Amino acid sequence: MDAYRSAGVDYDALDAAKREALAAALSTSGLLAARGARAIDESRGEPAFVLTLGDTTLAMVLECLGTKSIIAREFEESGGSGHYADIAYDTVAAVVNDLCCVGALPLVVNAYFATGNSEWYGQGDRLSSLVEGWRRGCFDAGATWGGGESPTLKSLISDNDIELAGSGIGHVPNESGPILGDRLAAGDEIIFLASSGLHANGASIARRVAHDMADGFHTRLPSGSLLGDAILTPSRIYAPLIADLLGRGIVPTYATHITGHGWRKLMRANRDFVYRIGTLPKVPEVLSFLAQRSGMDERESYATFNMGAGFALFCRPEDSERIVERAKACGLQPLRGGELDRGPRSVRLEPLDITFTSDDLSLR
Repeated sequence: MDAYRSAGVDYDALDAAKREALAAALSTSGLLAARGARAIDESRGEPAFVLTLGDTTLAMVLECLGTKSIIAREFEESGGSGHYADIAYDTVAAVVNDLCCVGALPLVVNAYFATGNSEWYGQGDRLSSLVEGWRRGCFDAGATWGGGESPTLKSLISDNDIELAGSGIGHVPNESGPILGDRLAAGDEIIFLASSGLHANGASIARRVAHDMADGFHTRLPSGSLLGDAILTPSRIYAPLIADLLGRGIVPTYATHITGHGWRKLMRANRDFVYRIGTLPKVPEVLSFLAQRSGMDERESYATFNMGAGFALFCRPEDSERIVERAKACGLQPLRGGELDRGPRSVRLEPLDITFTSDDLSLR
């Protein structure tokens, strides 16, 4: 992950910290019994935590946008659009897409807007844009905006910036149950859902690339689009499709949101399979540009960015055509990309002759 390290992000250290925190969290599972609830410990390390309360199964998650909000501010300061509605939408997408990975339909999303100076909100239409983007994201996800927190953290956050994060609760239908990878089997197909571009992963690299260019975020891509506008294109929300599928009794065997660690996330489930990819989606222009300008080869690009696949659904072969049909009906671009074989856990991108293994990599 040389590109991330050069951008100041050490995933090895972050993953080690995650593992230590998860181990401590596991020791608290038994406390739920006093409230009549039970932790589904198999969900630990999945995108969202799952628990049962009586006959109800719920999922919870907390996600943050990361440094994409800095890009919005820097682009605005250089004369571009602020895109604050889009980064708010991005944050909602990060929350609800993680809920969907475990088969939970979003119920409530709460907002966290933290600034270094309360005067941040008084500049232009920043606040109204944030609110509208968050509201729009909730509507698209079918989730209620429950509330949130907006602290001013002087000295902890730059006076010029805002940190966006959110938490969410989702309901897992009894008919489908949580999707945690235990249903995966050799022969399952992998269906990719197209991304809209960068989404929220790789913003640190995008900033470094822009800073190294004479025109910065105003650099023109081959299509003529501005780099800043392309980077800040909002993420896609996949919740409507998951709700549609579960409502029709079509239950994926697994699902993953392709974010940090890129395509290696395909082997996130704690199962030993070879994930053979025979067809790759079209790579968005902005991701090709960022990969090239940051000096990434194909291997590192697919280990870092979503490279055109924002979400992956795993399913029985007999369900694949119906999933493709329903994805198109929801306005998404699906692609039947591969299948699972027996073997040691790995991802094989056959068109590129690239193989990722789980060695020395924390995916949970």
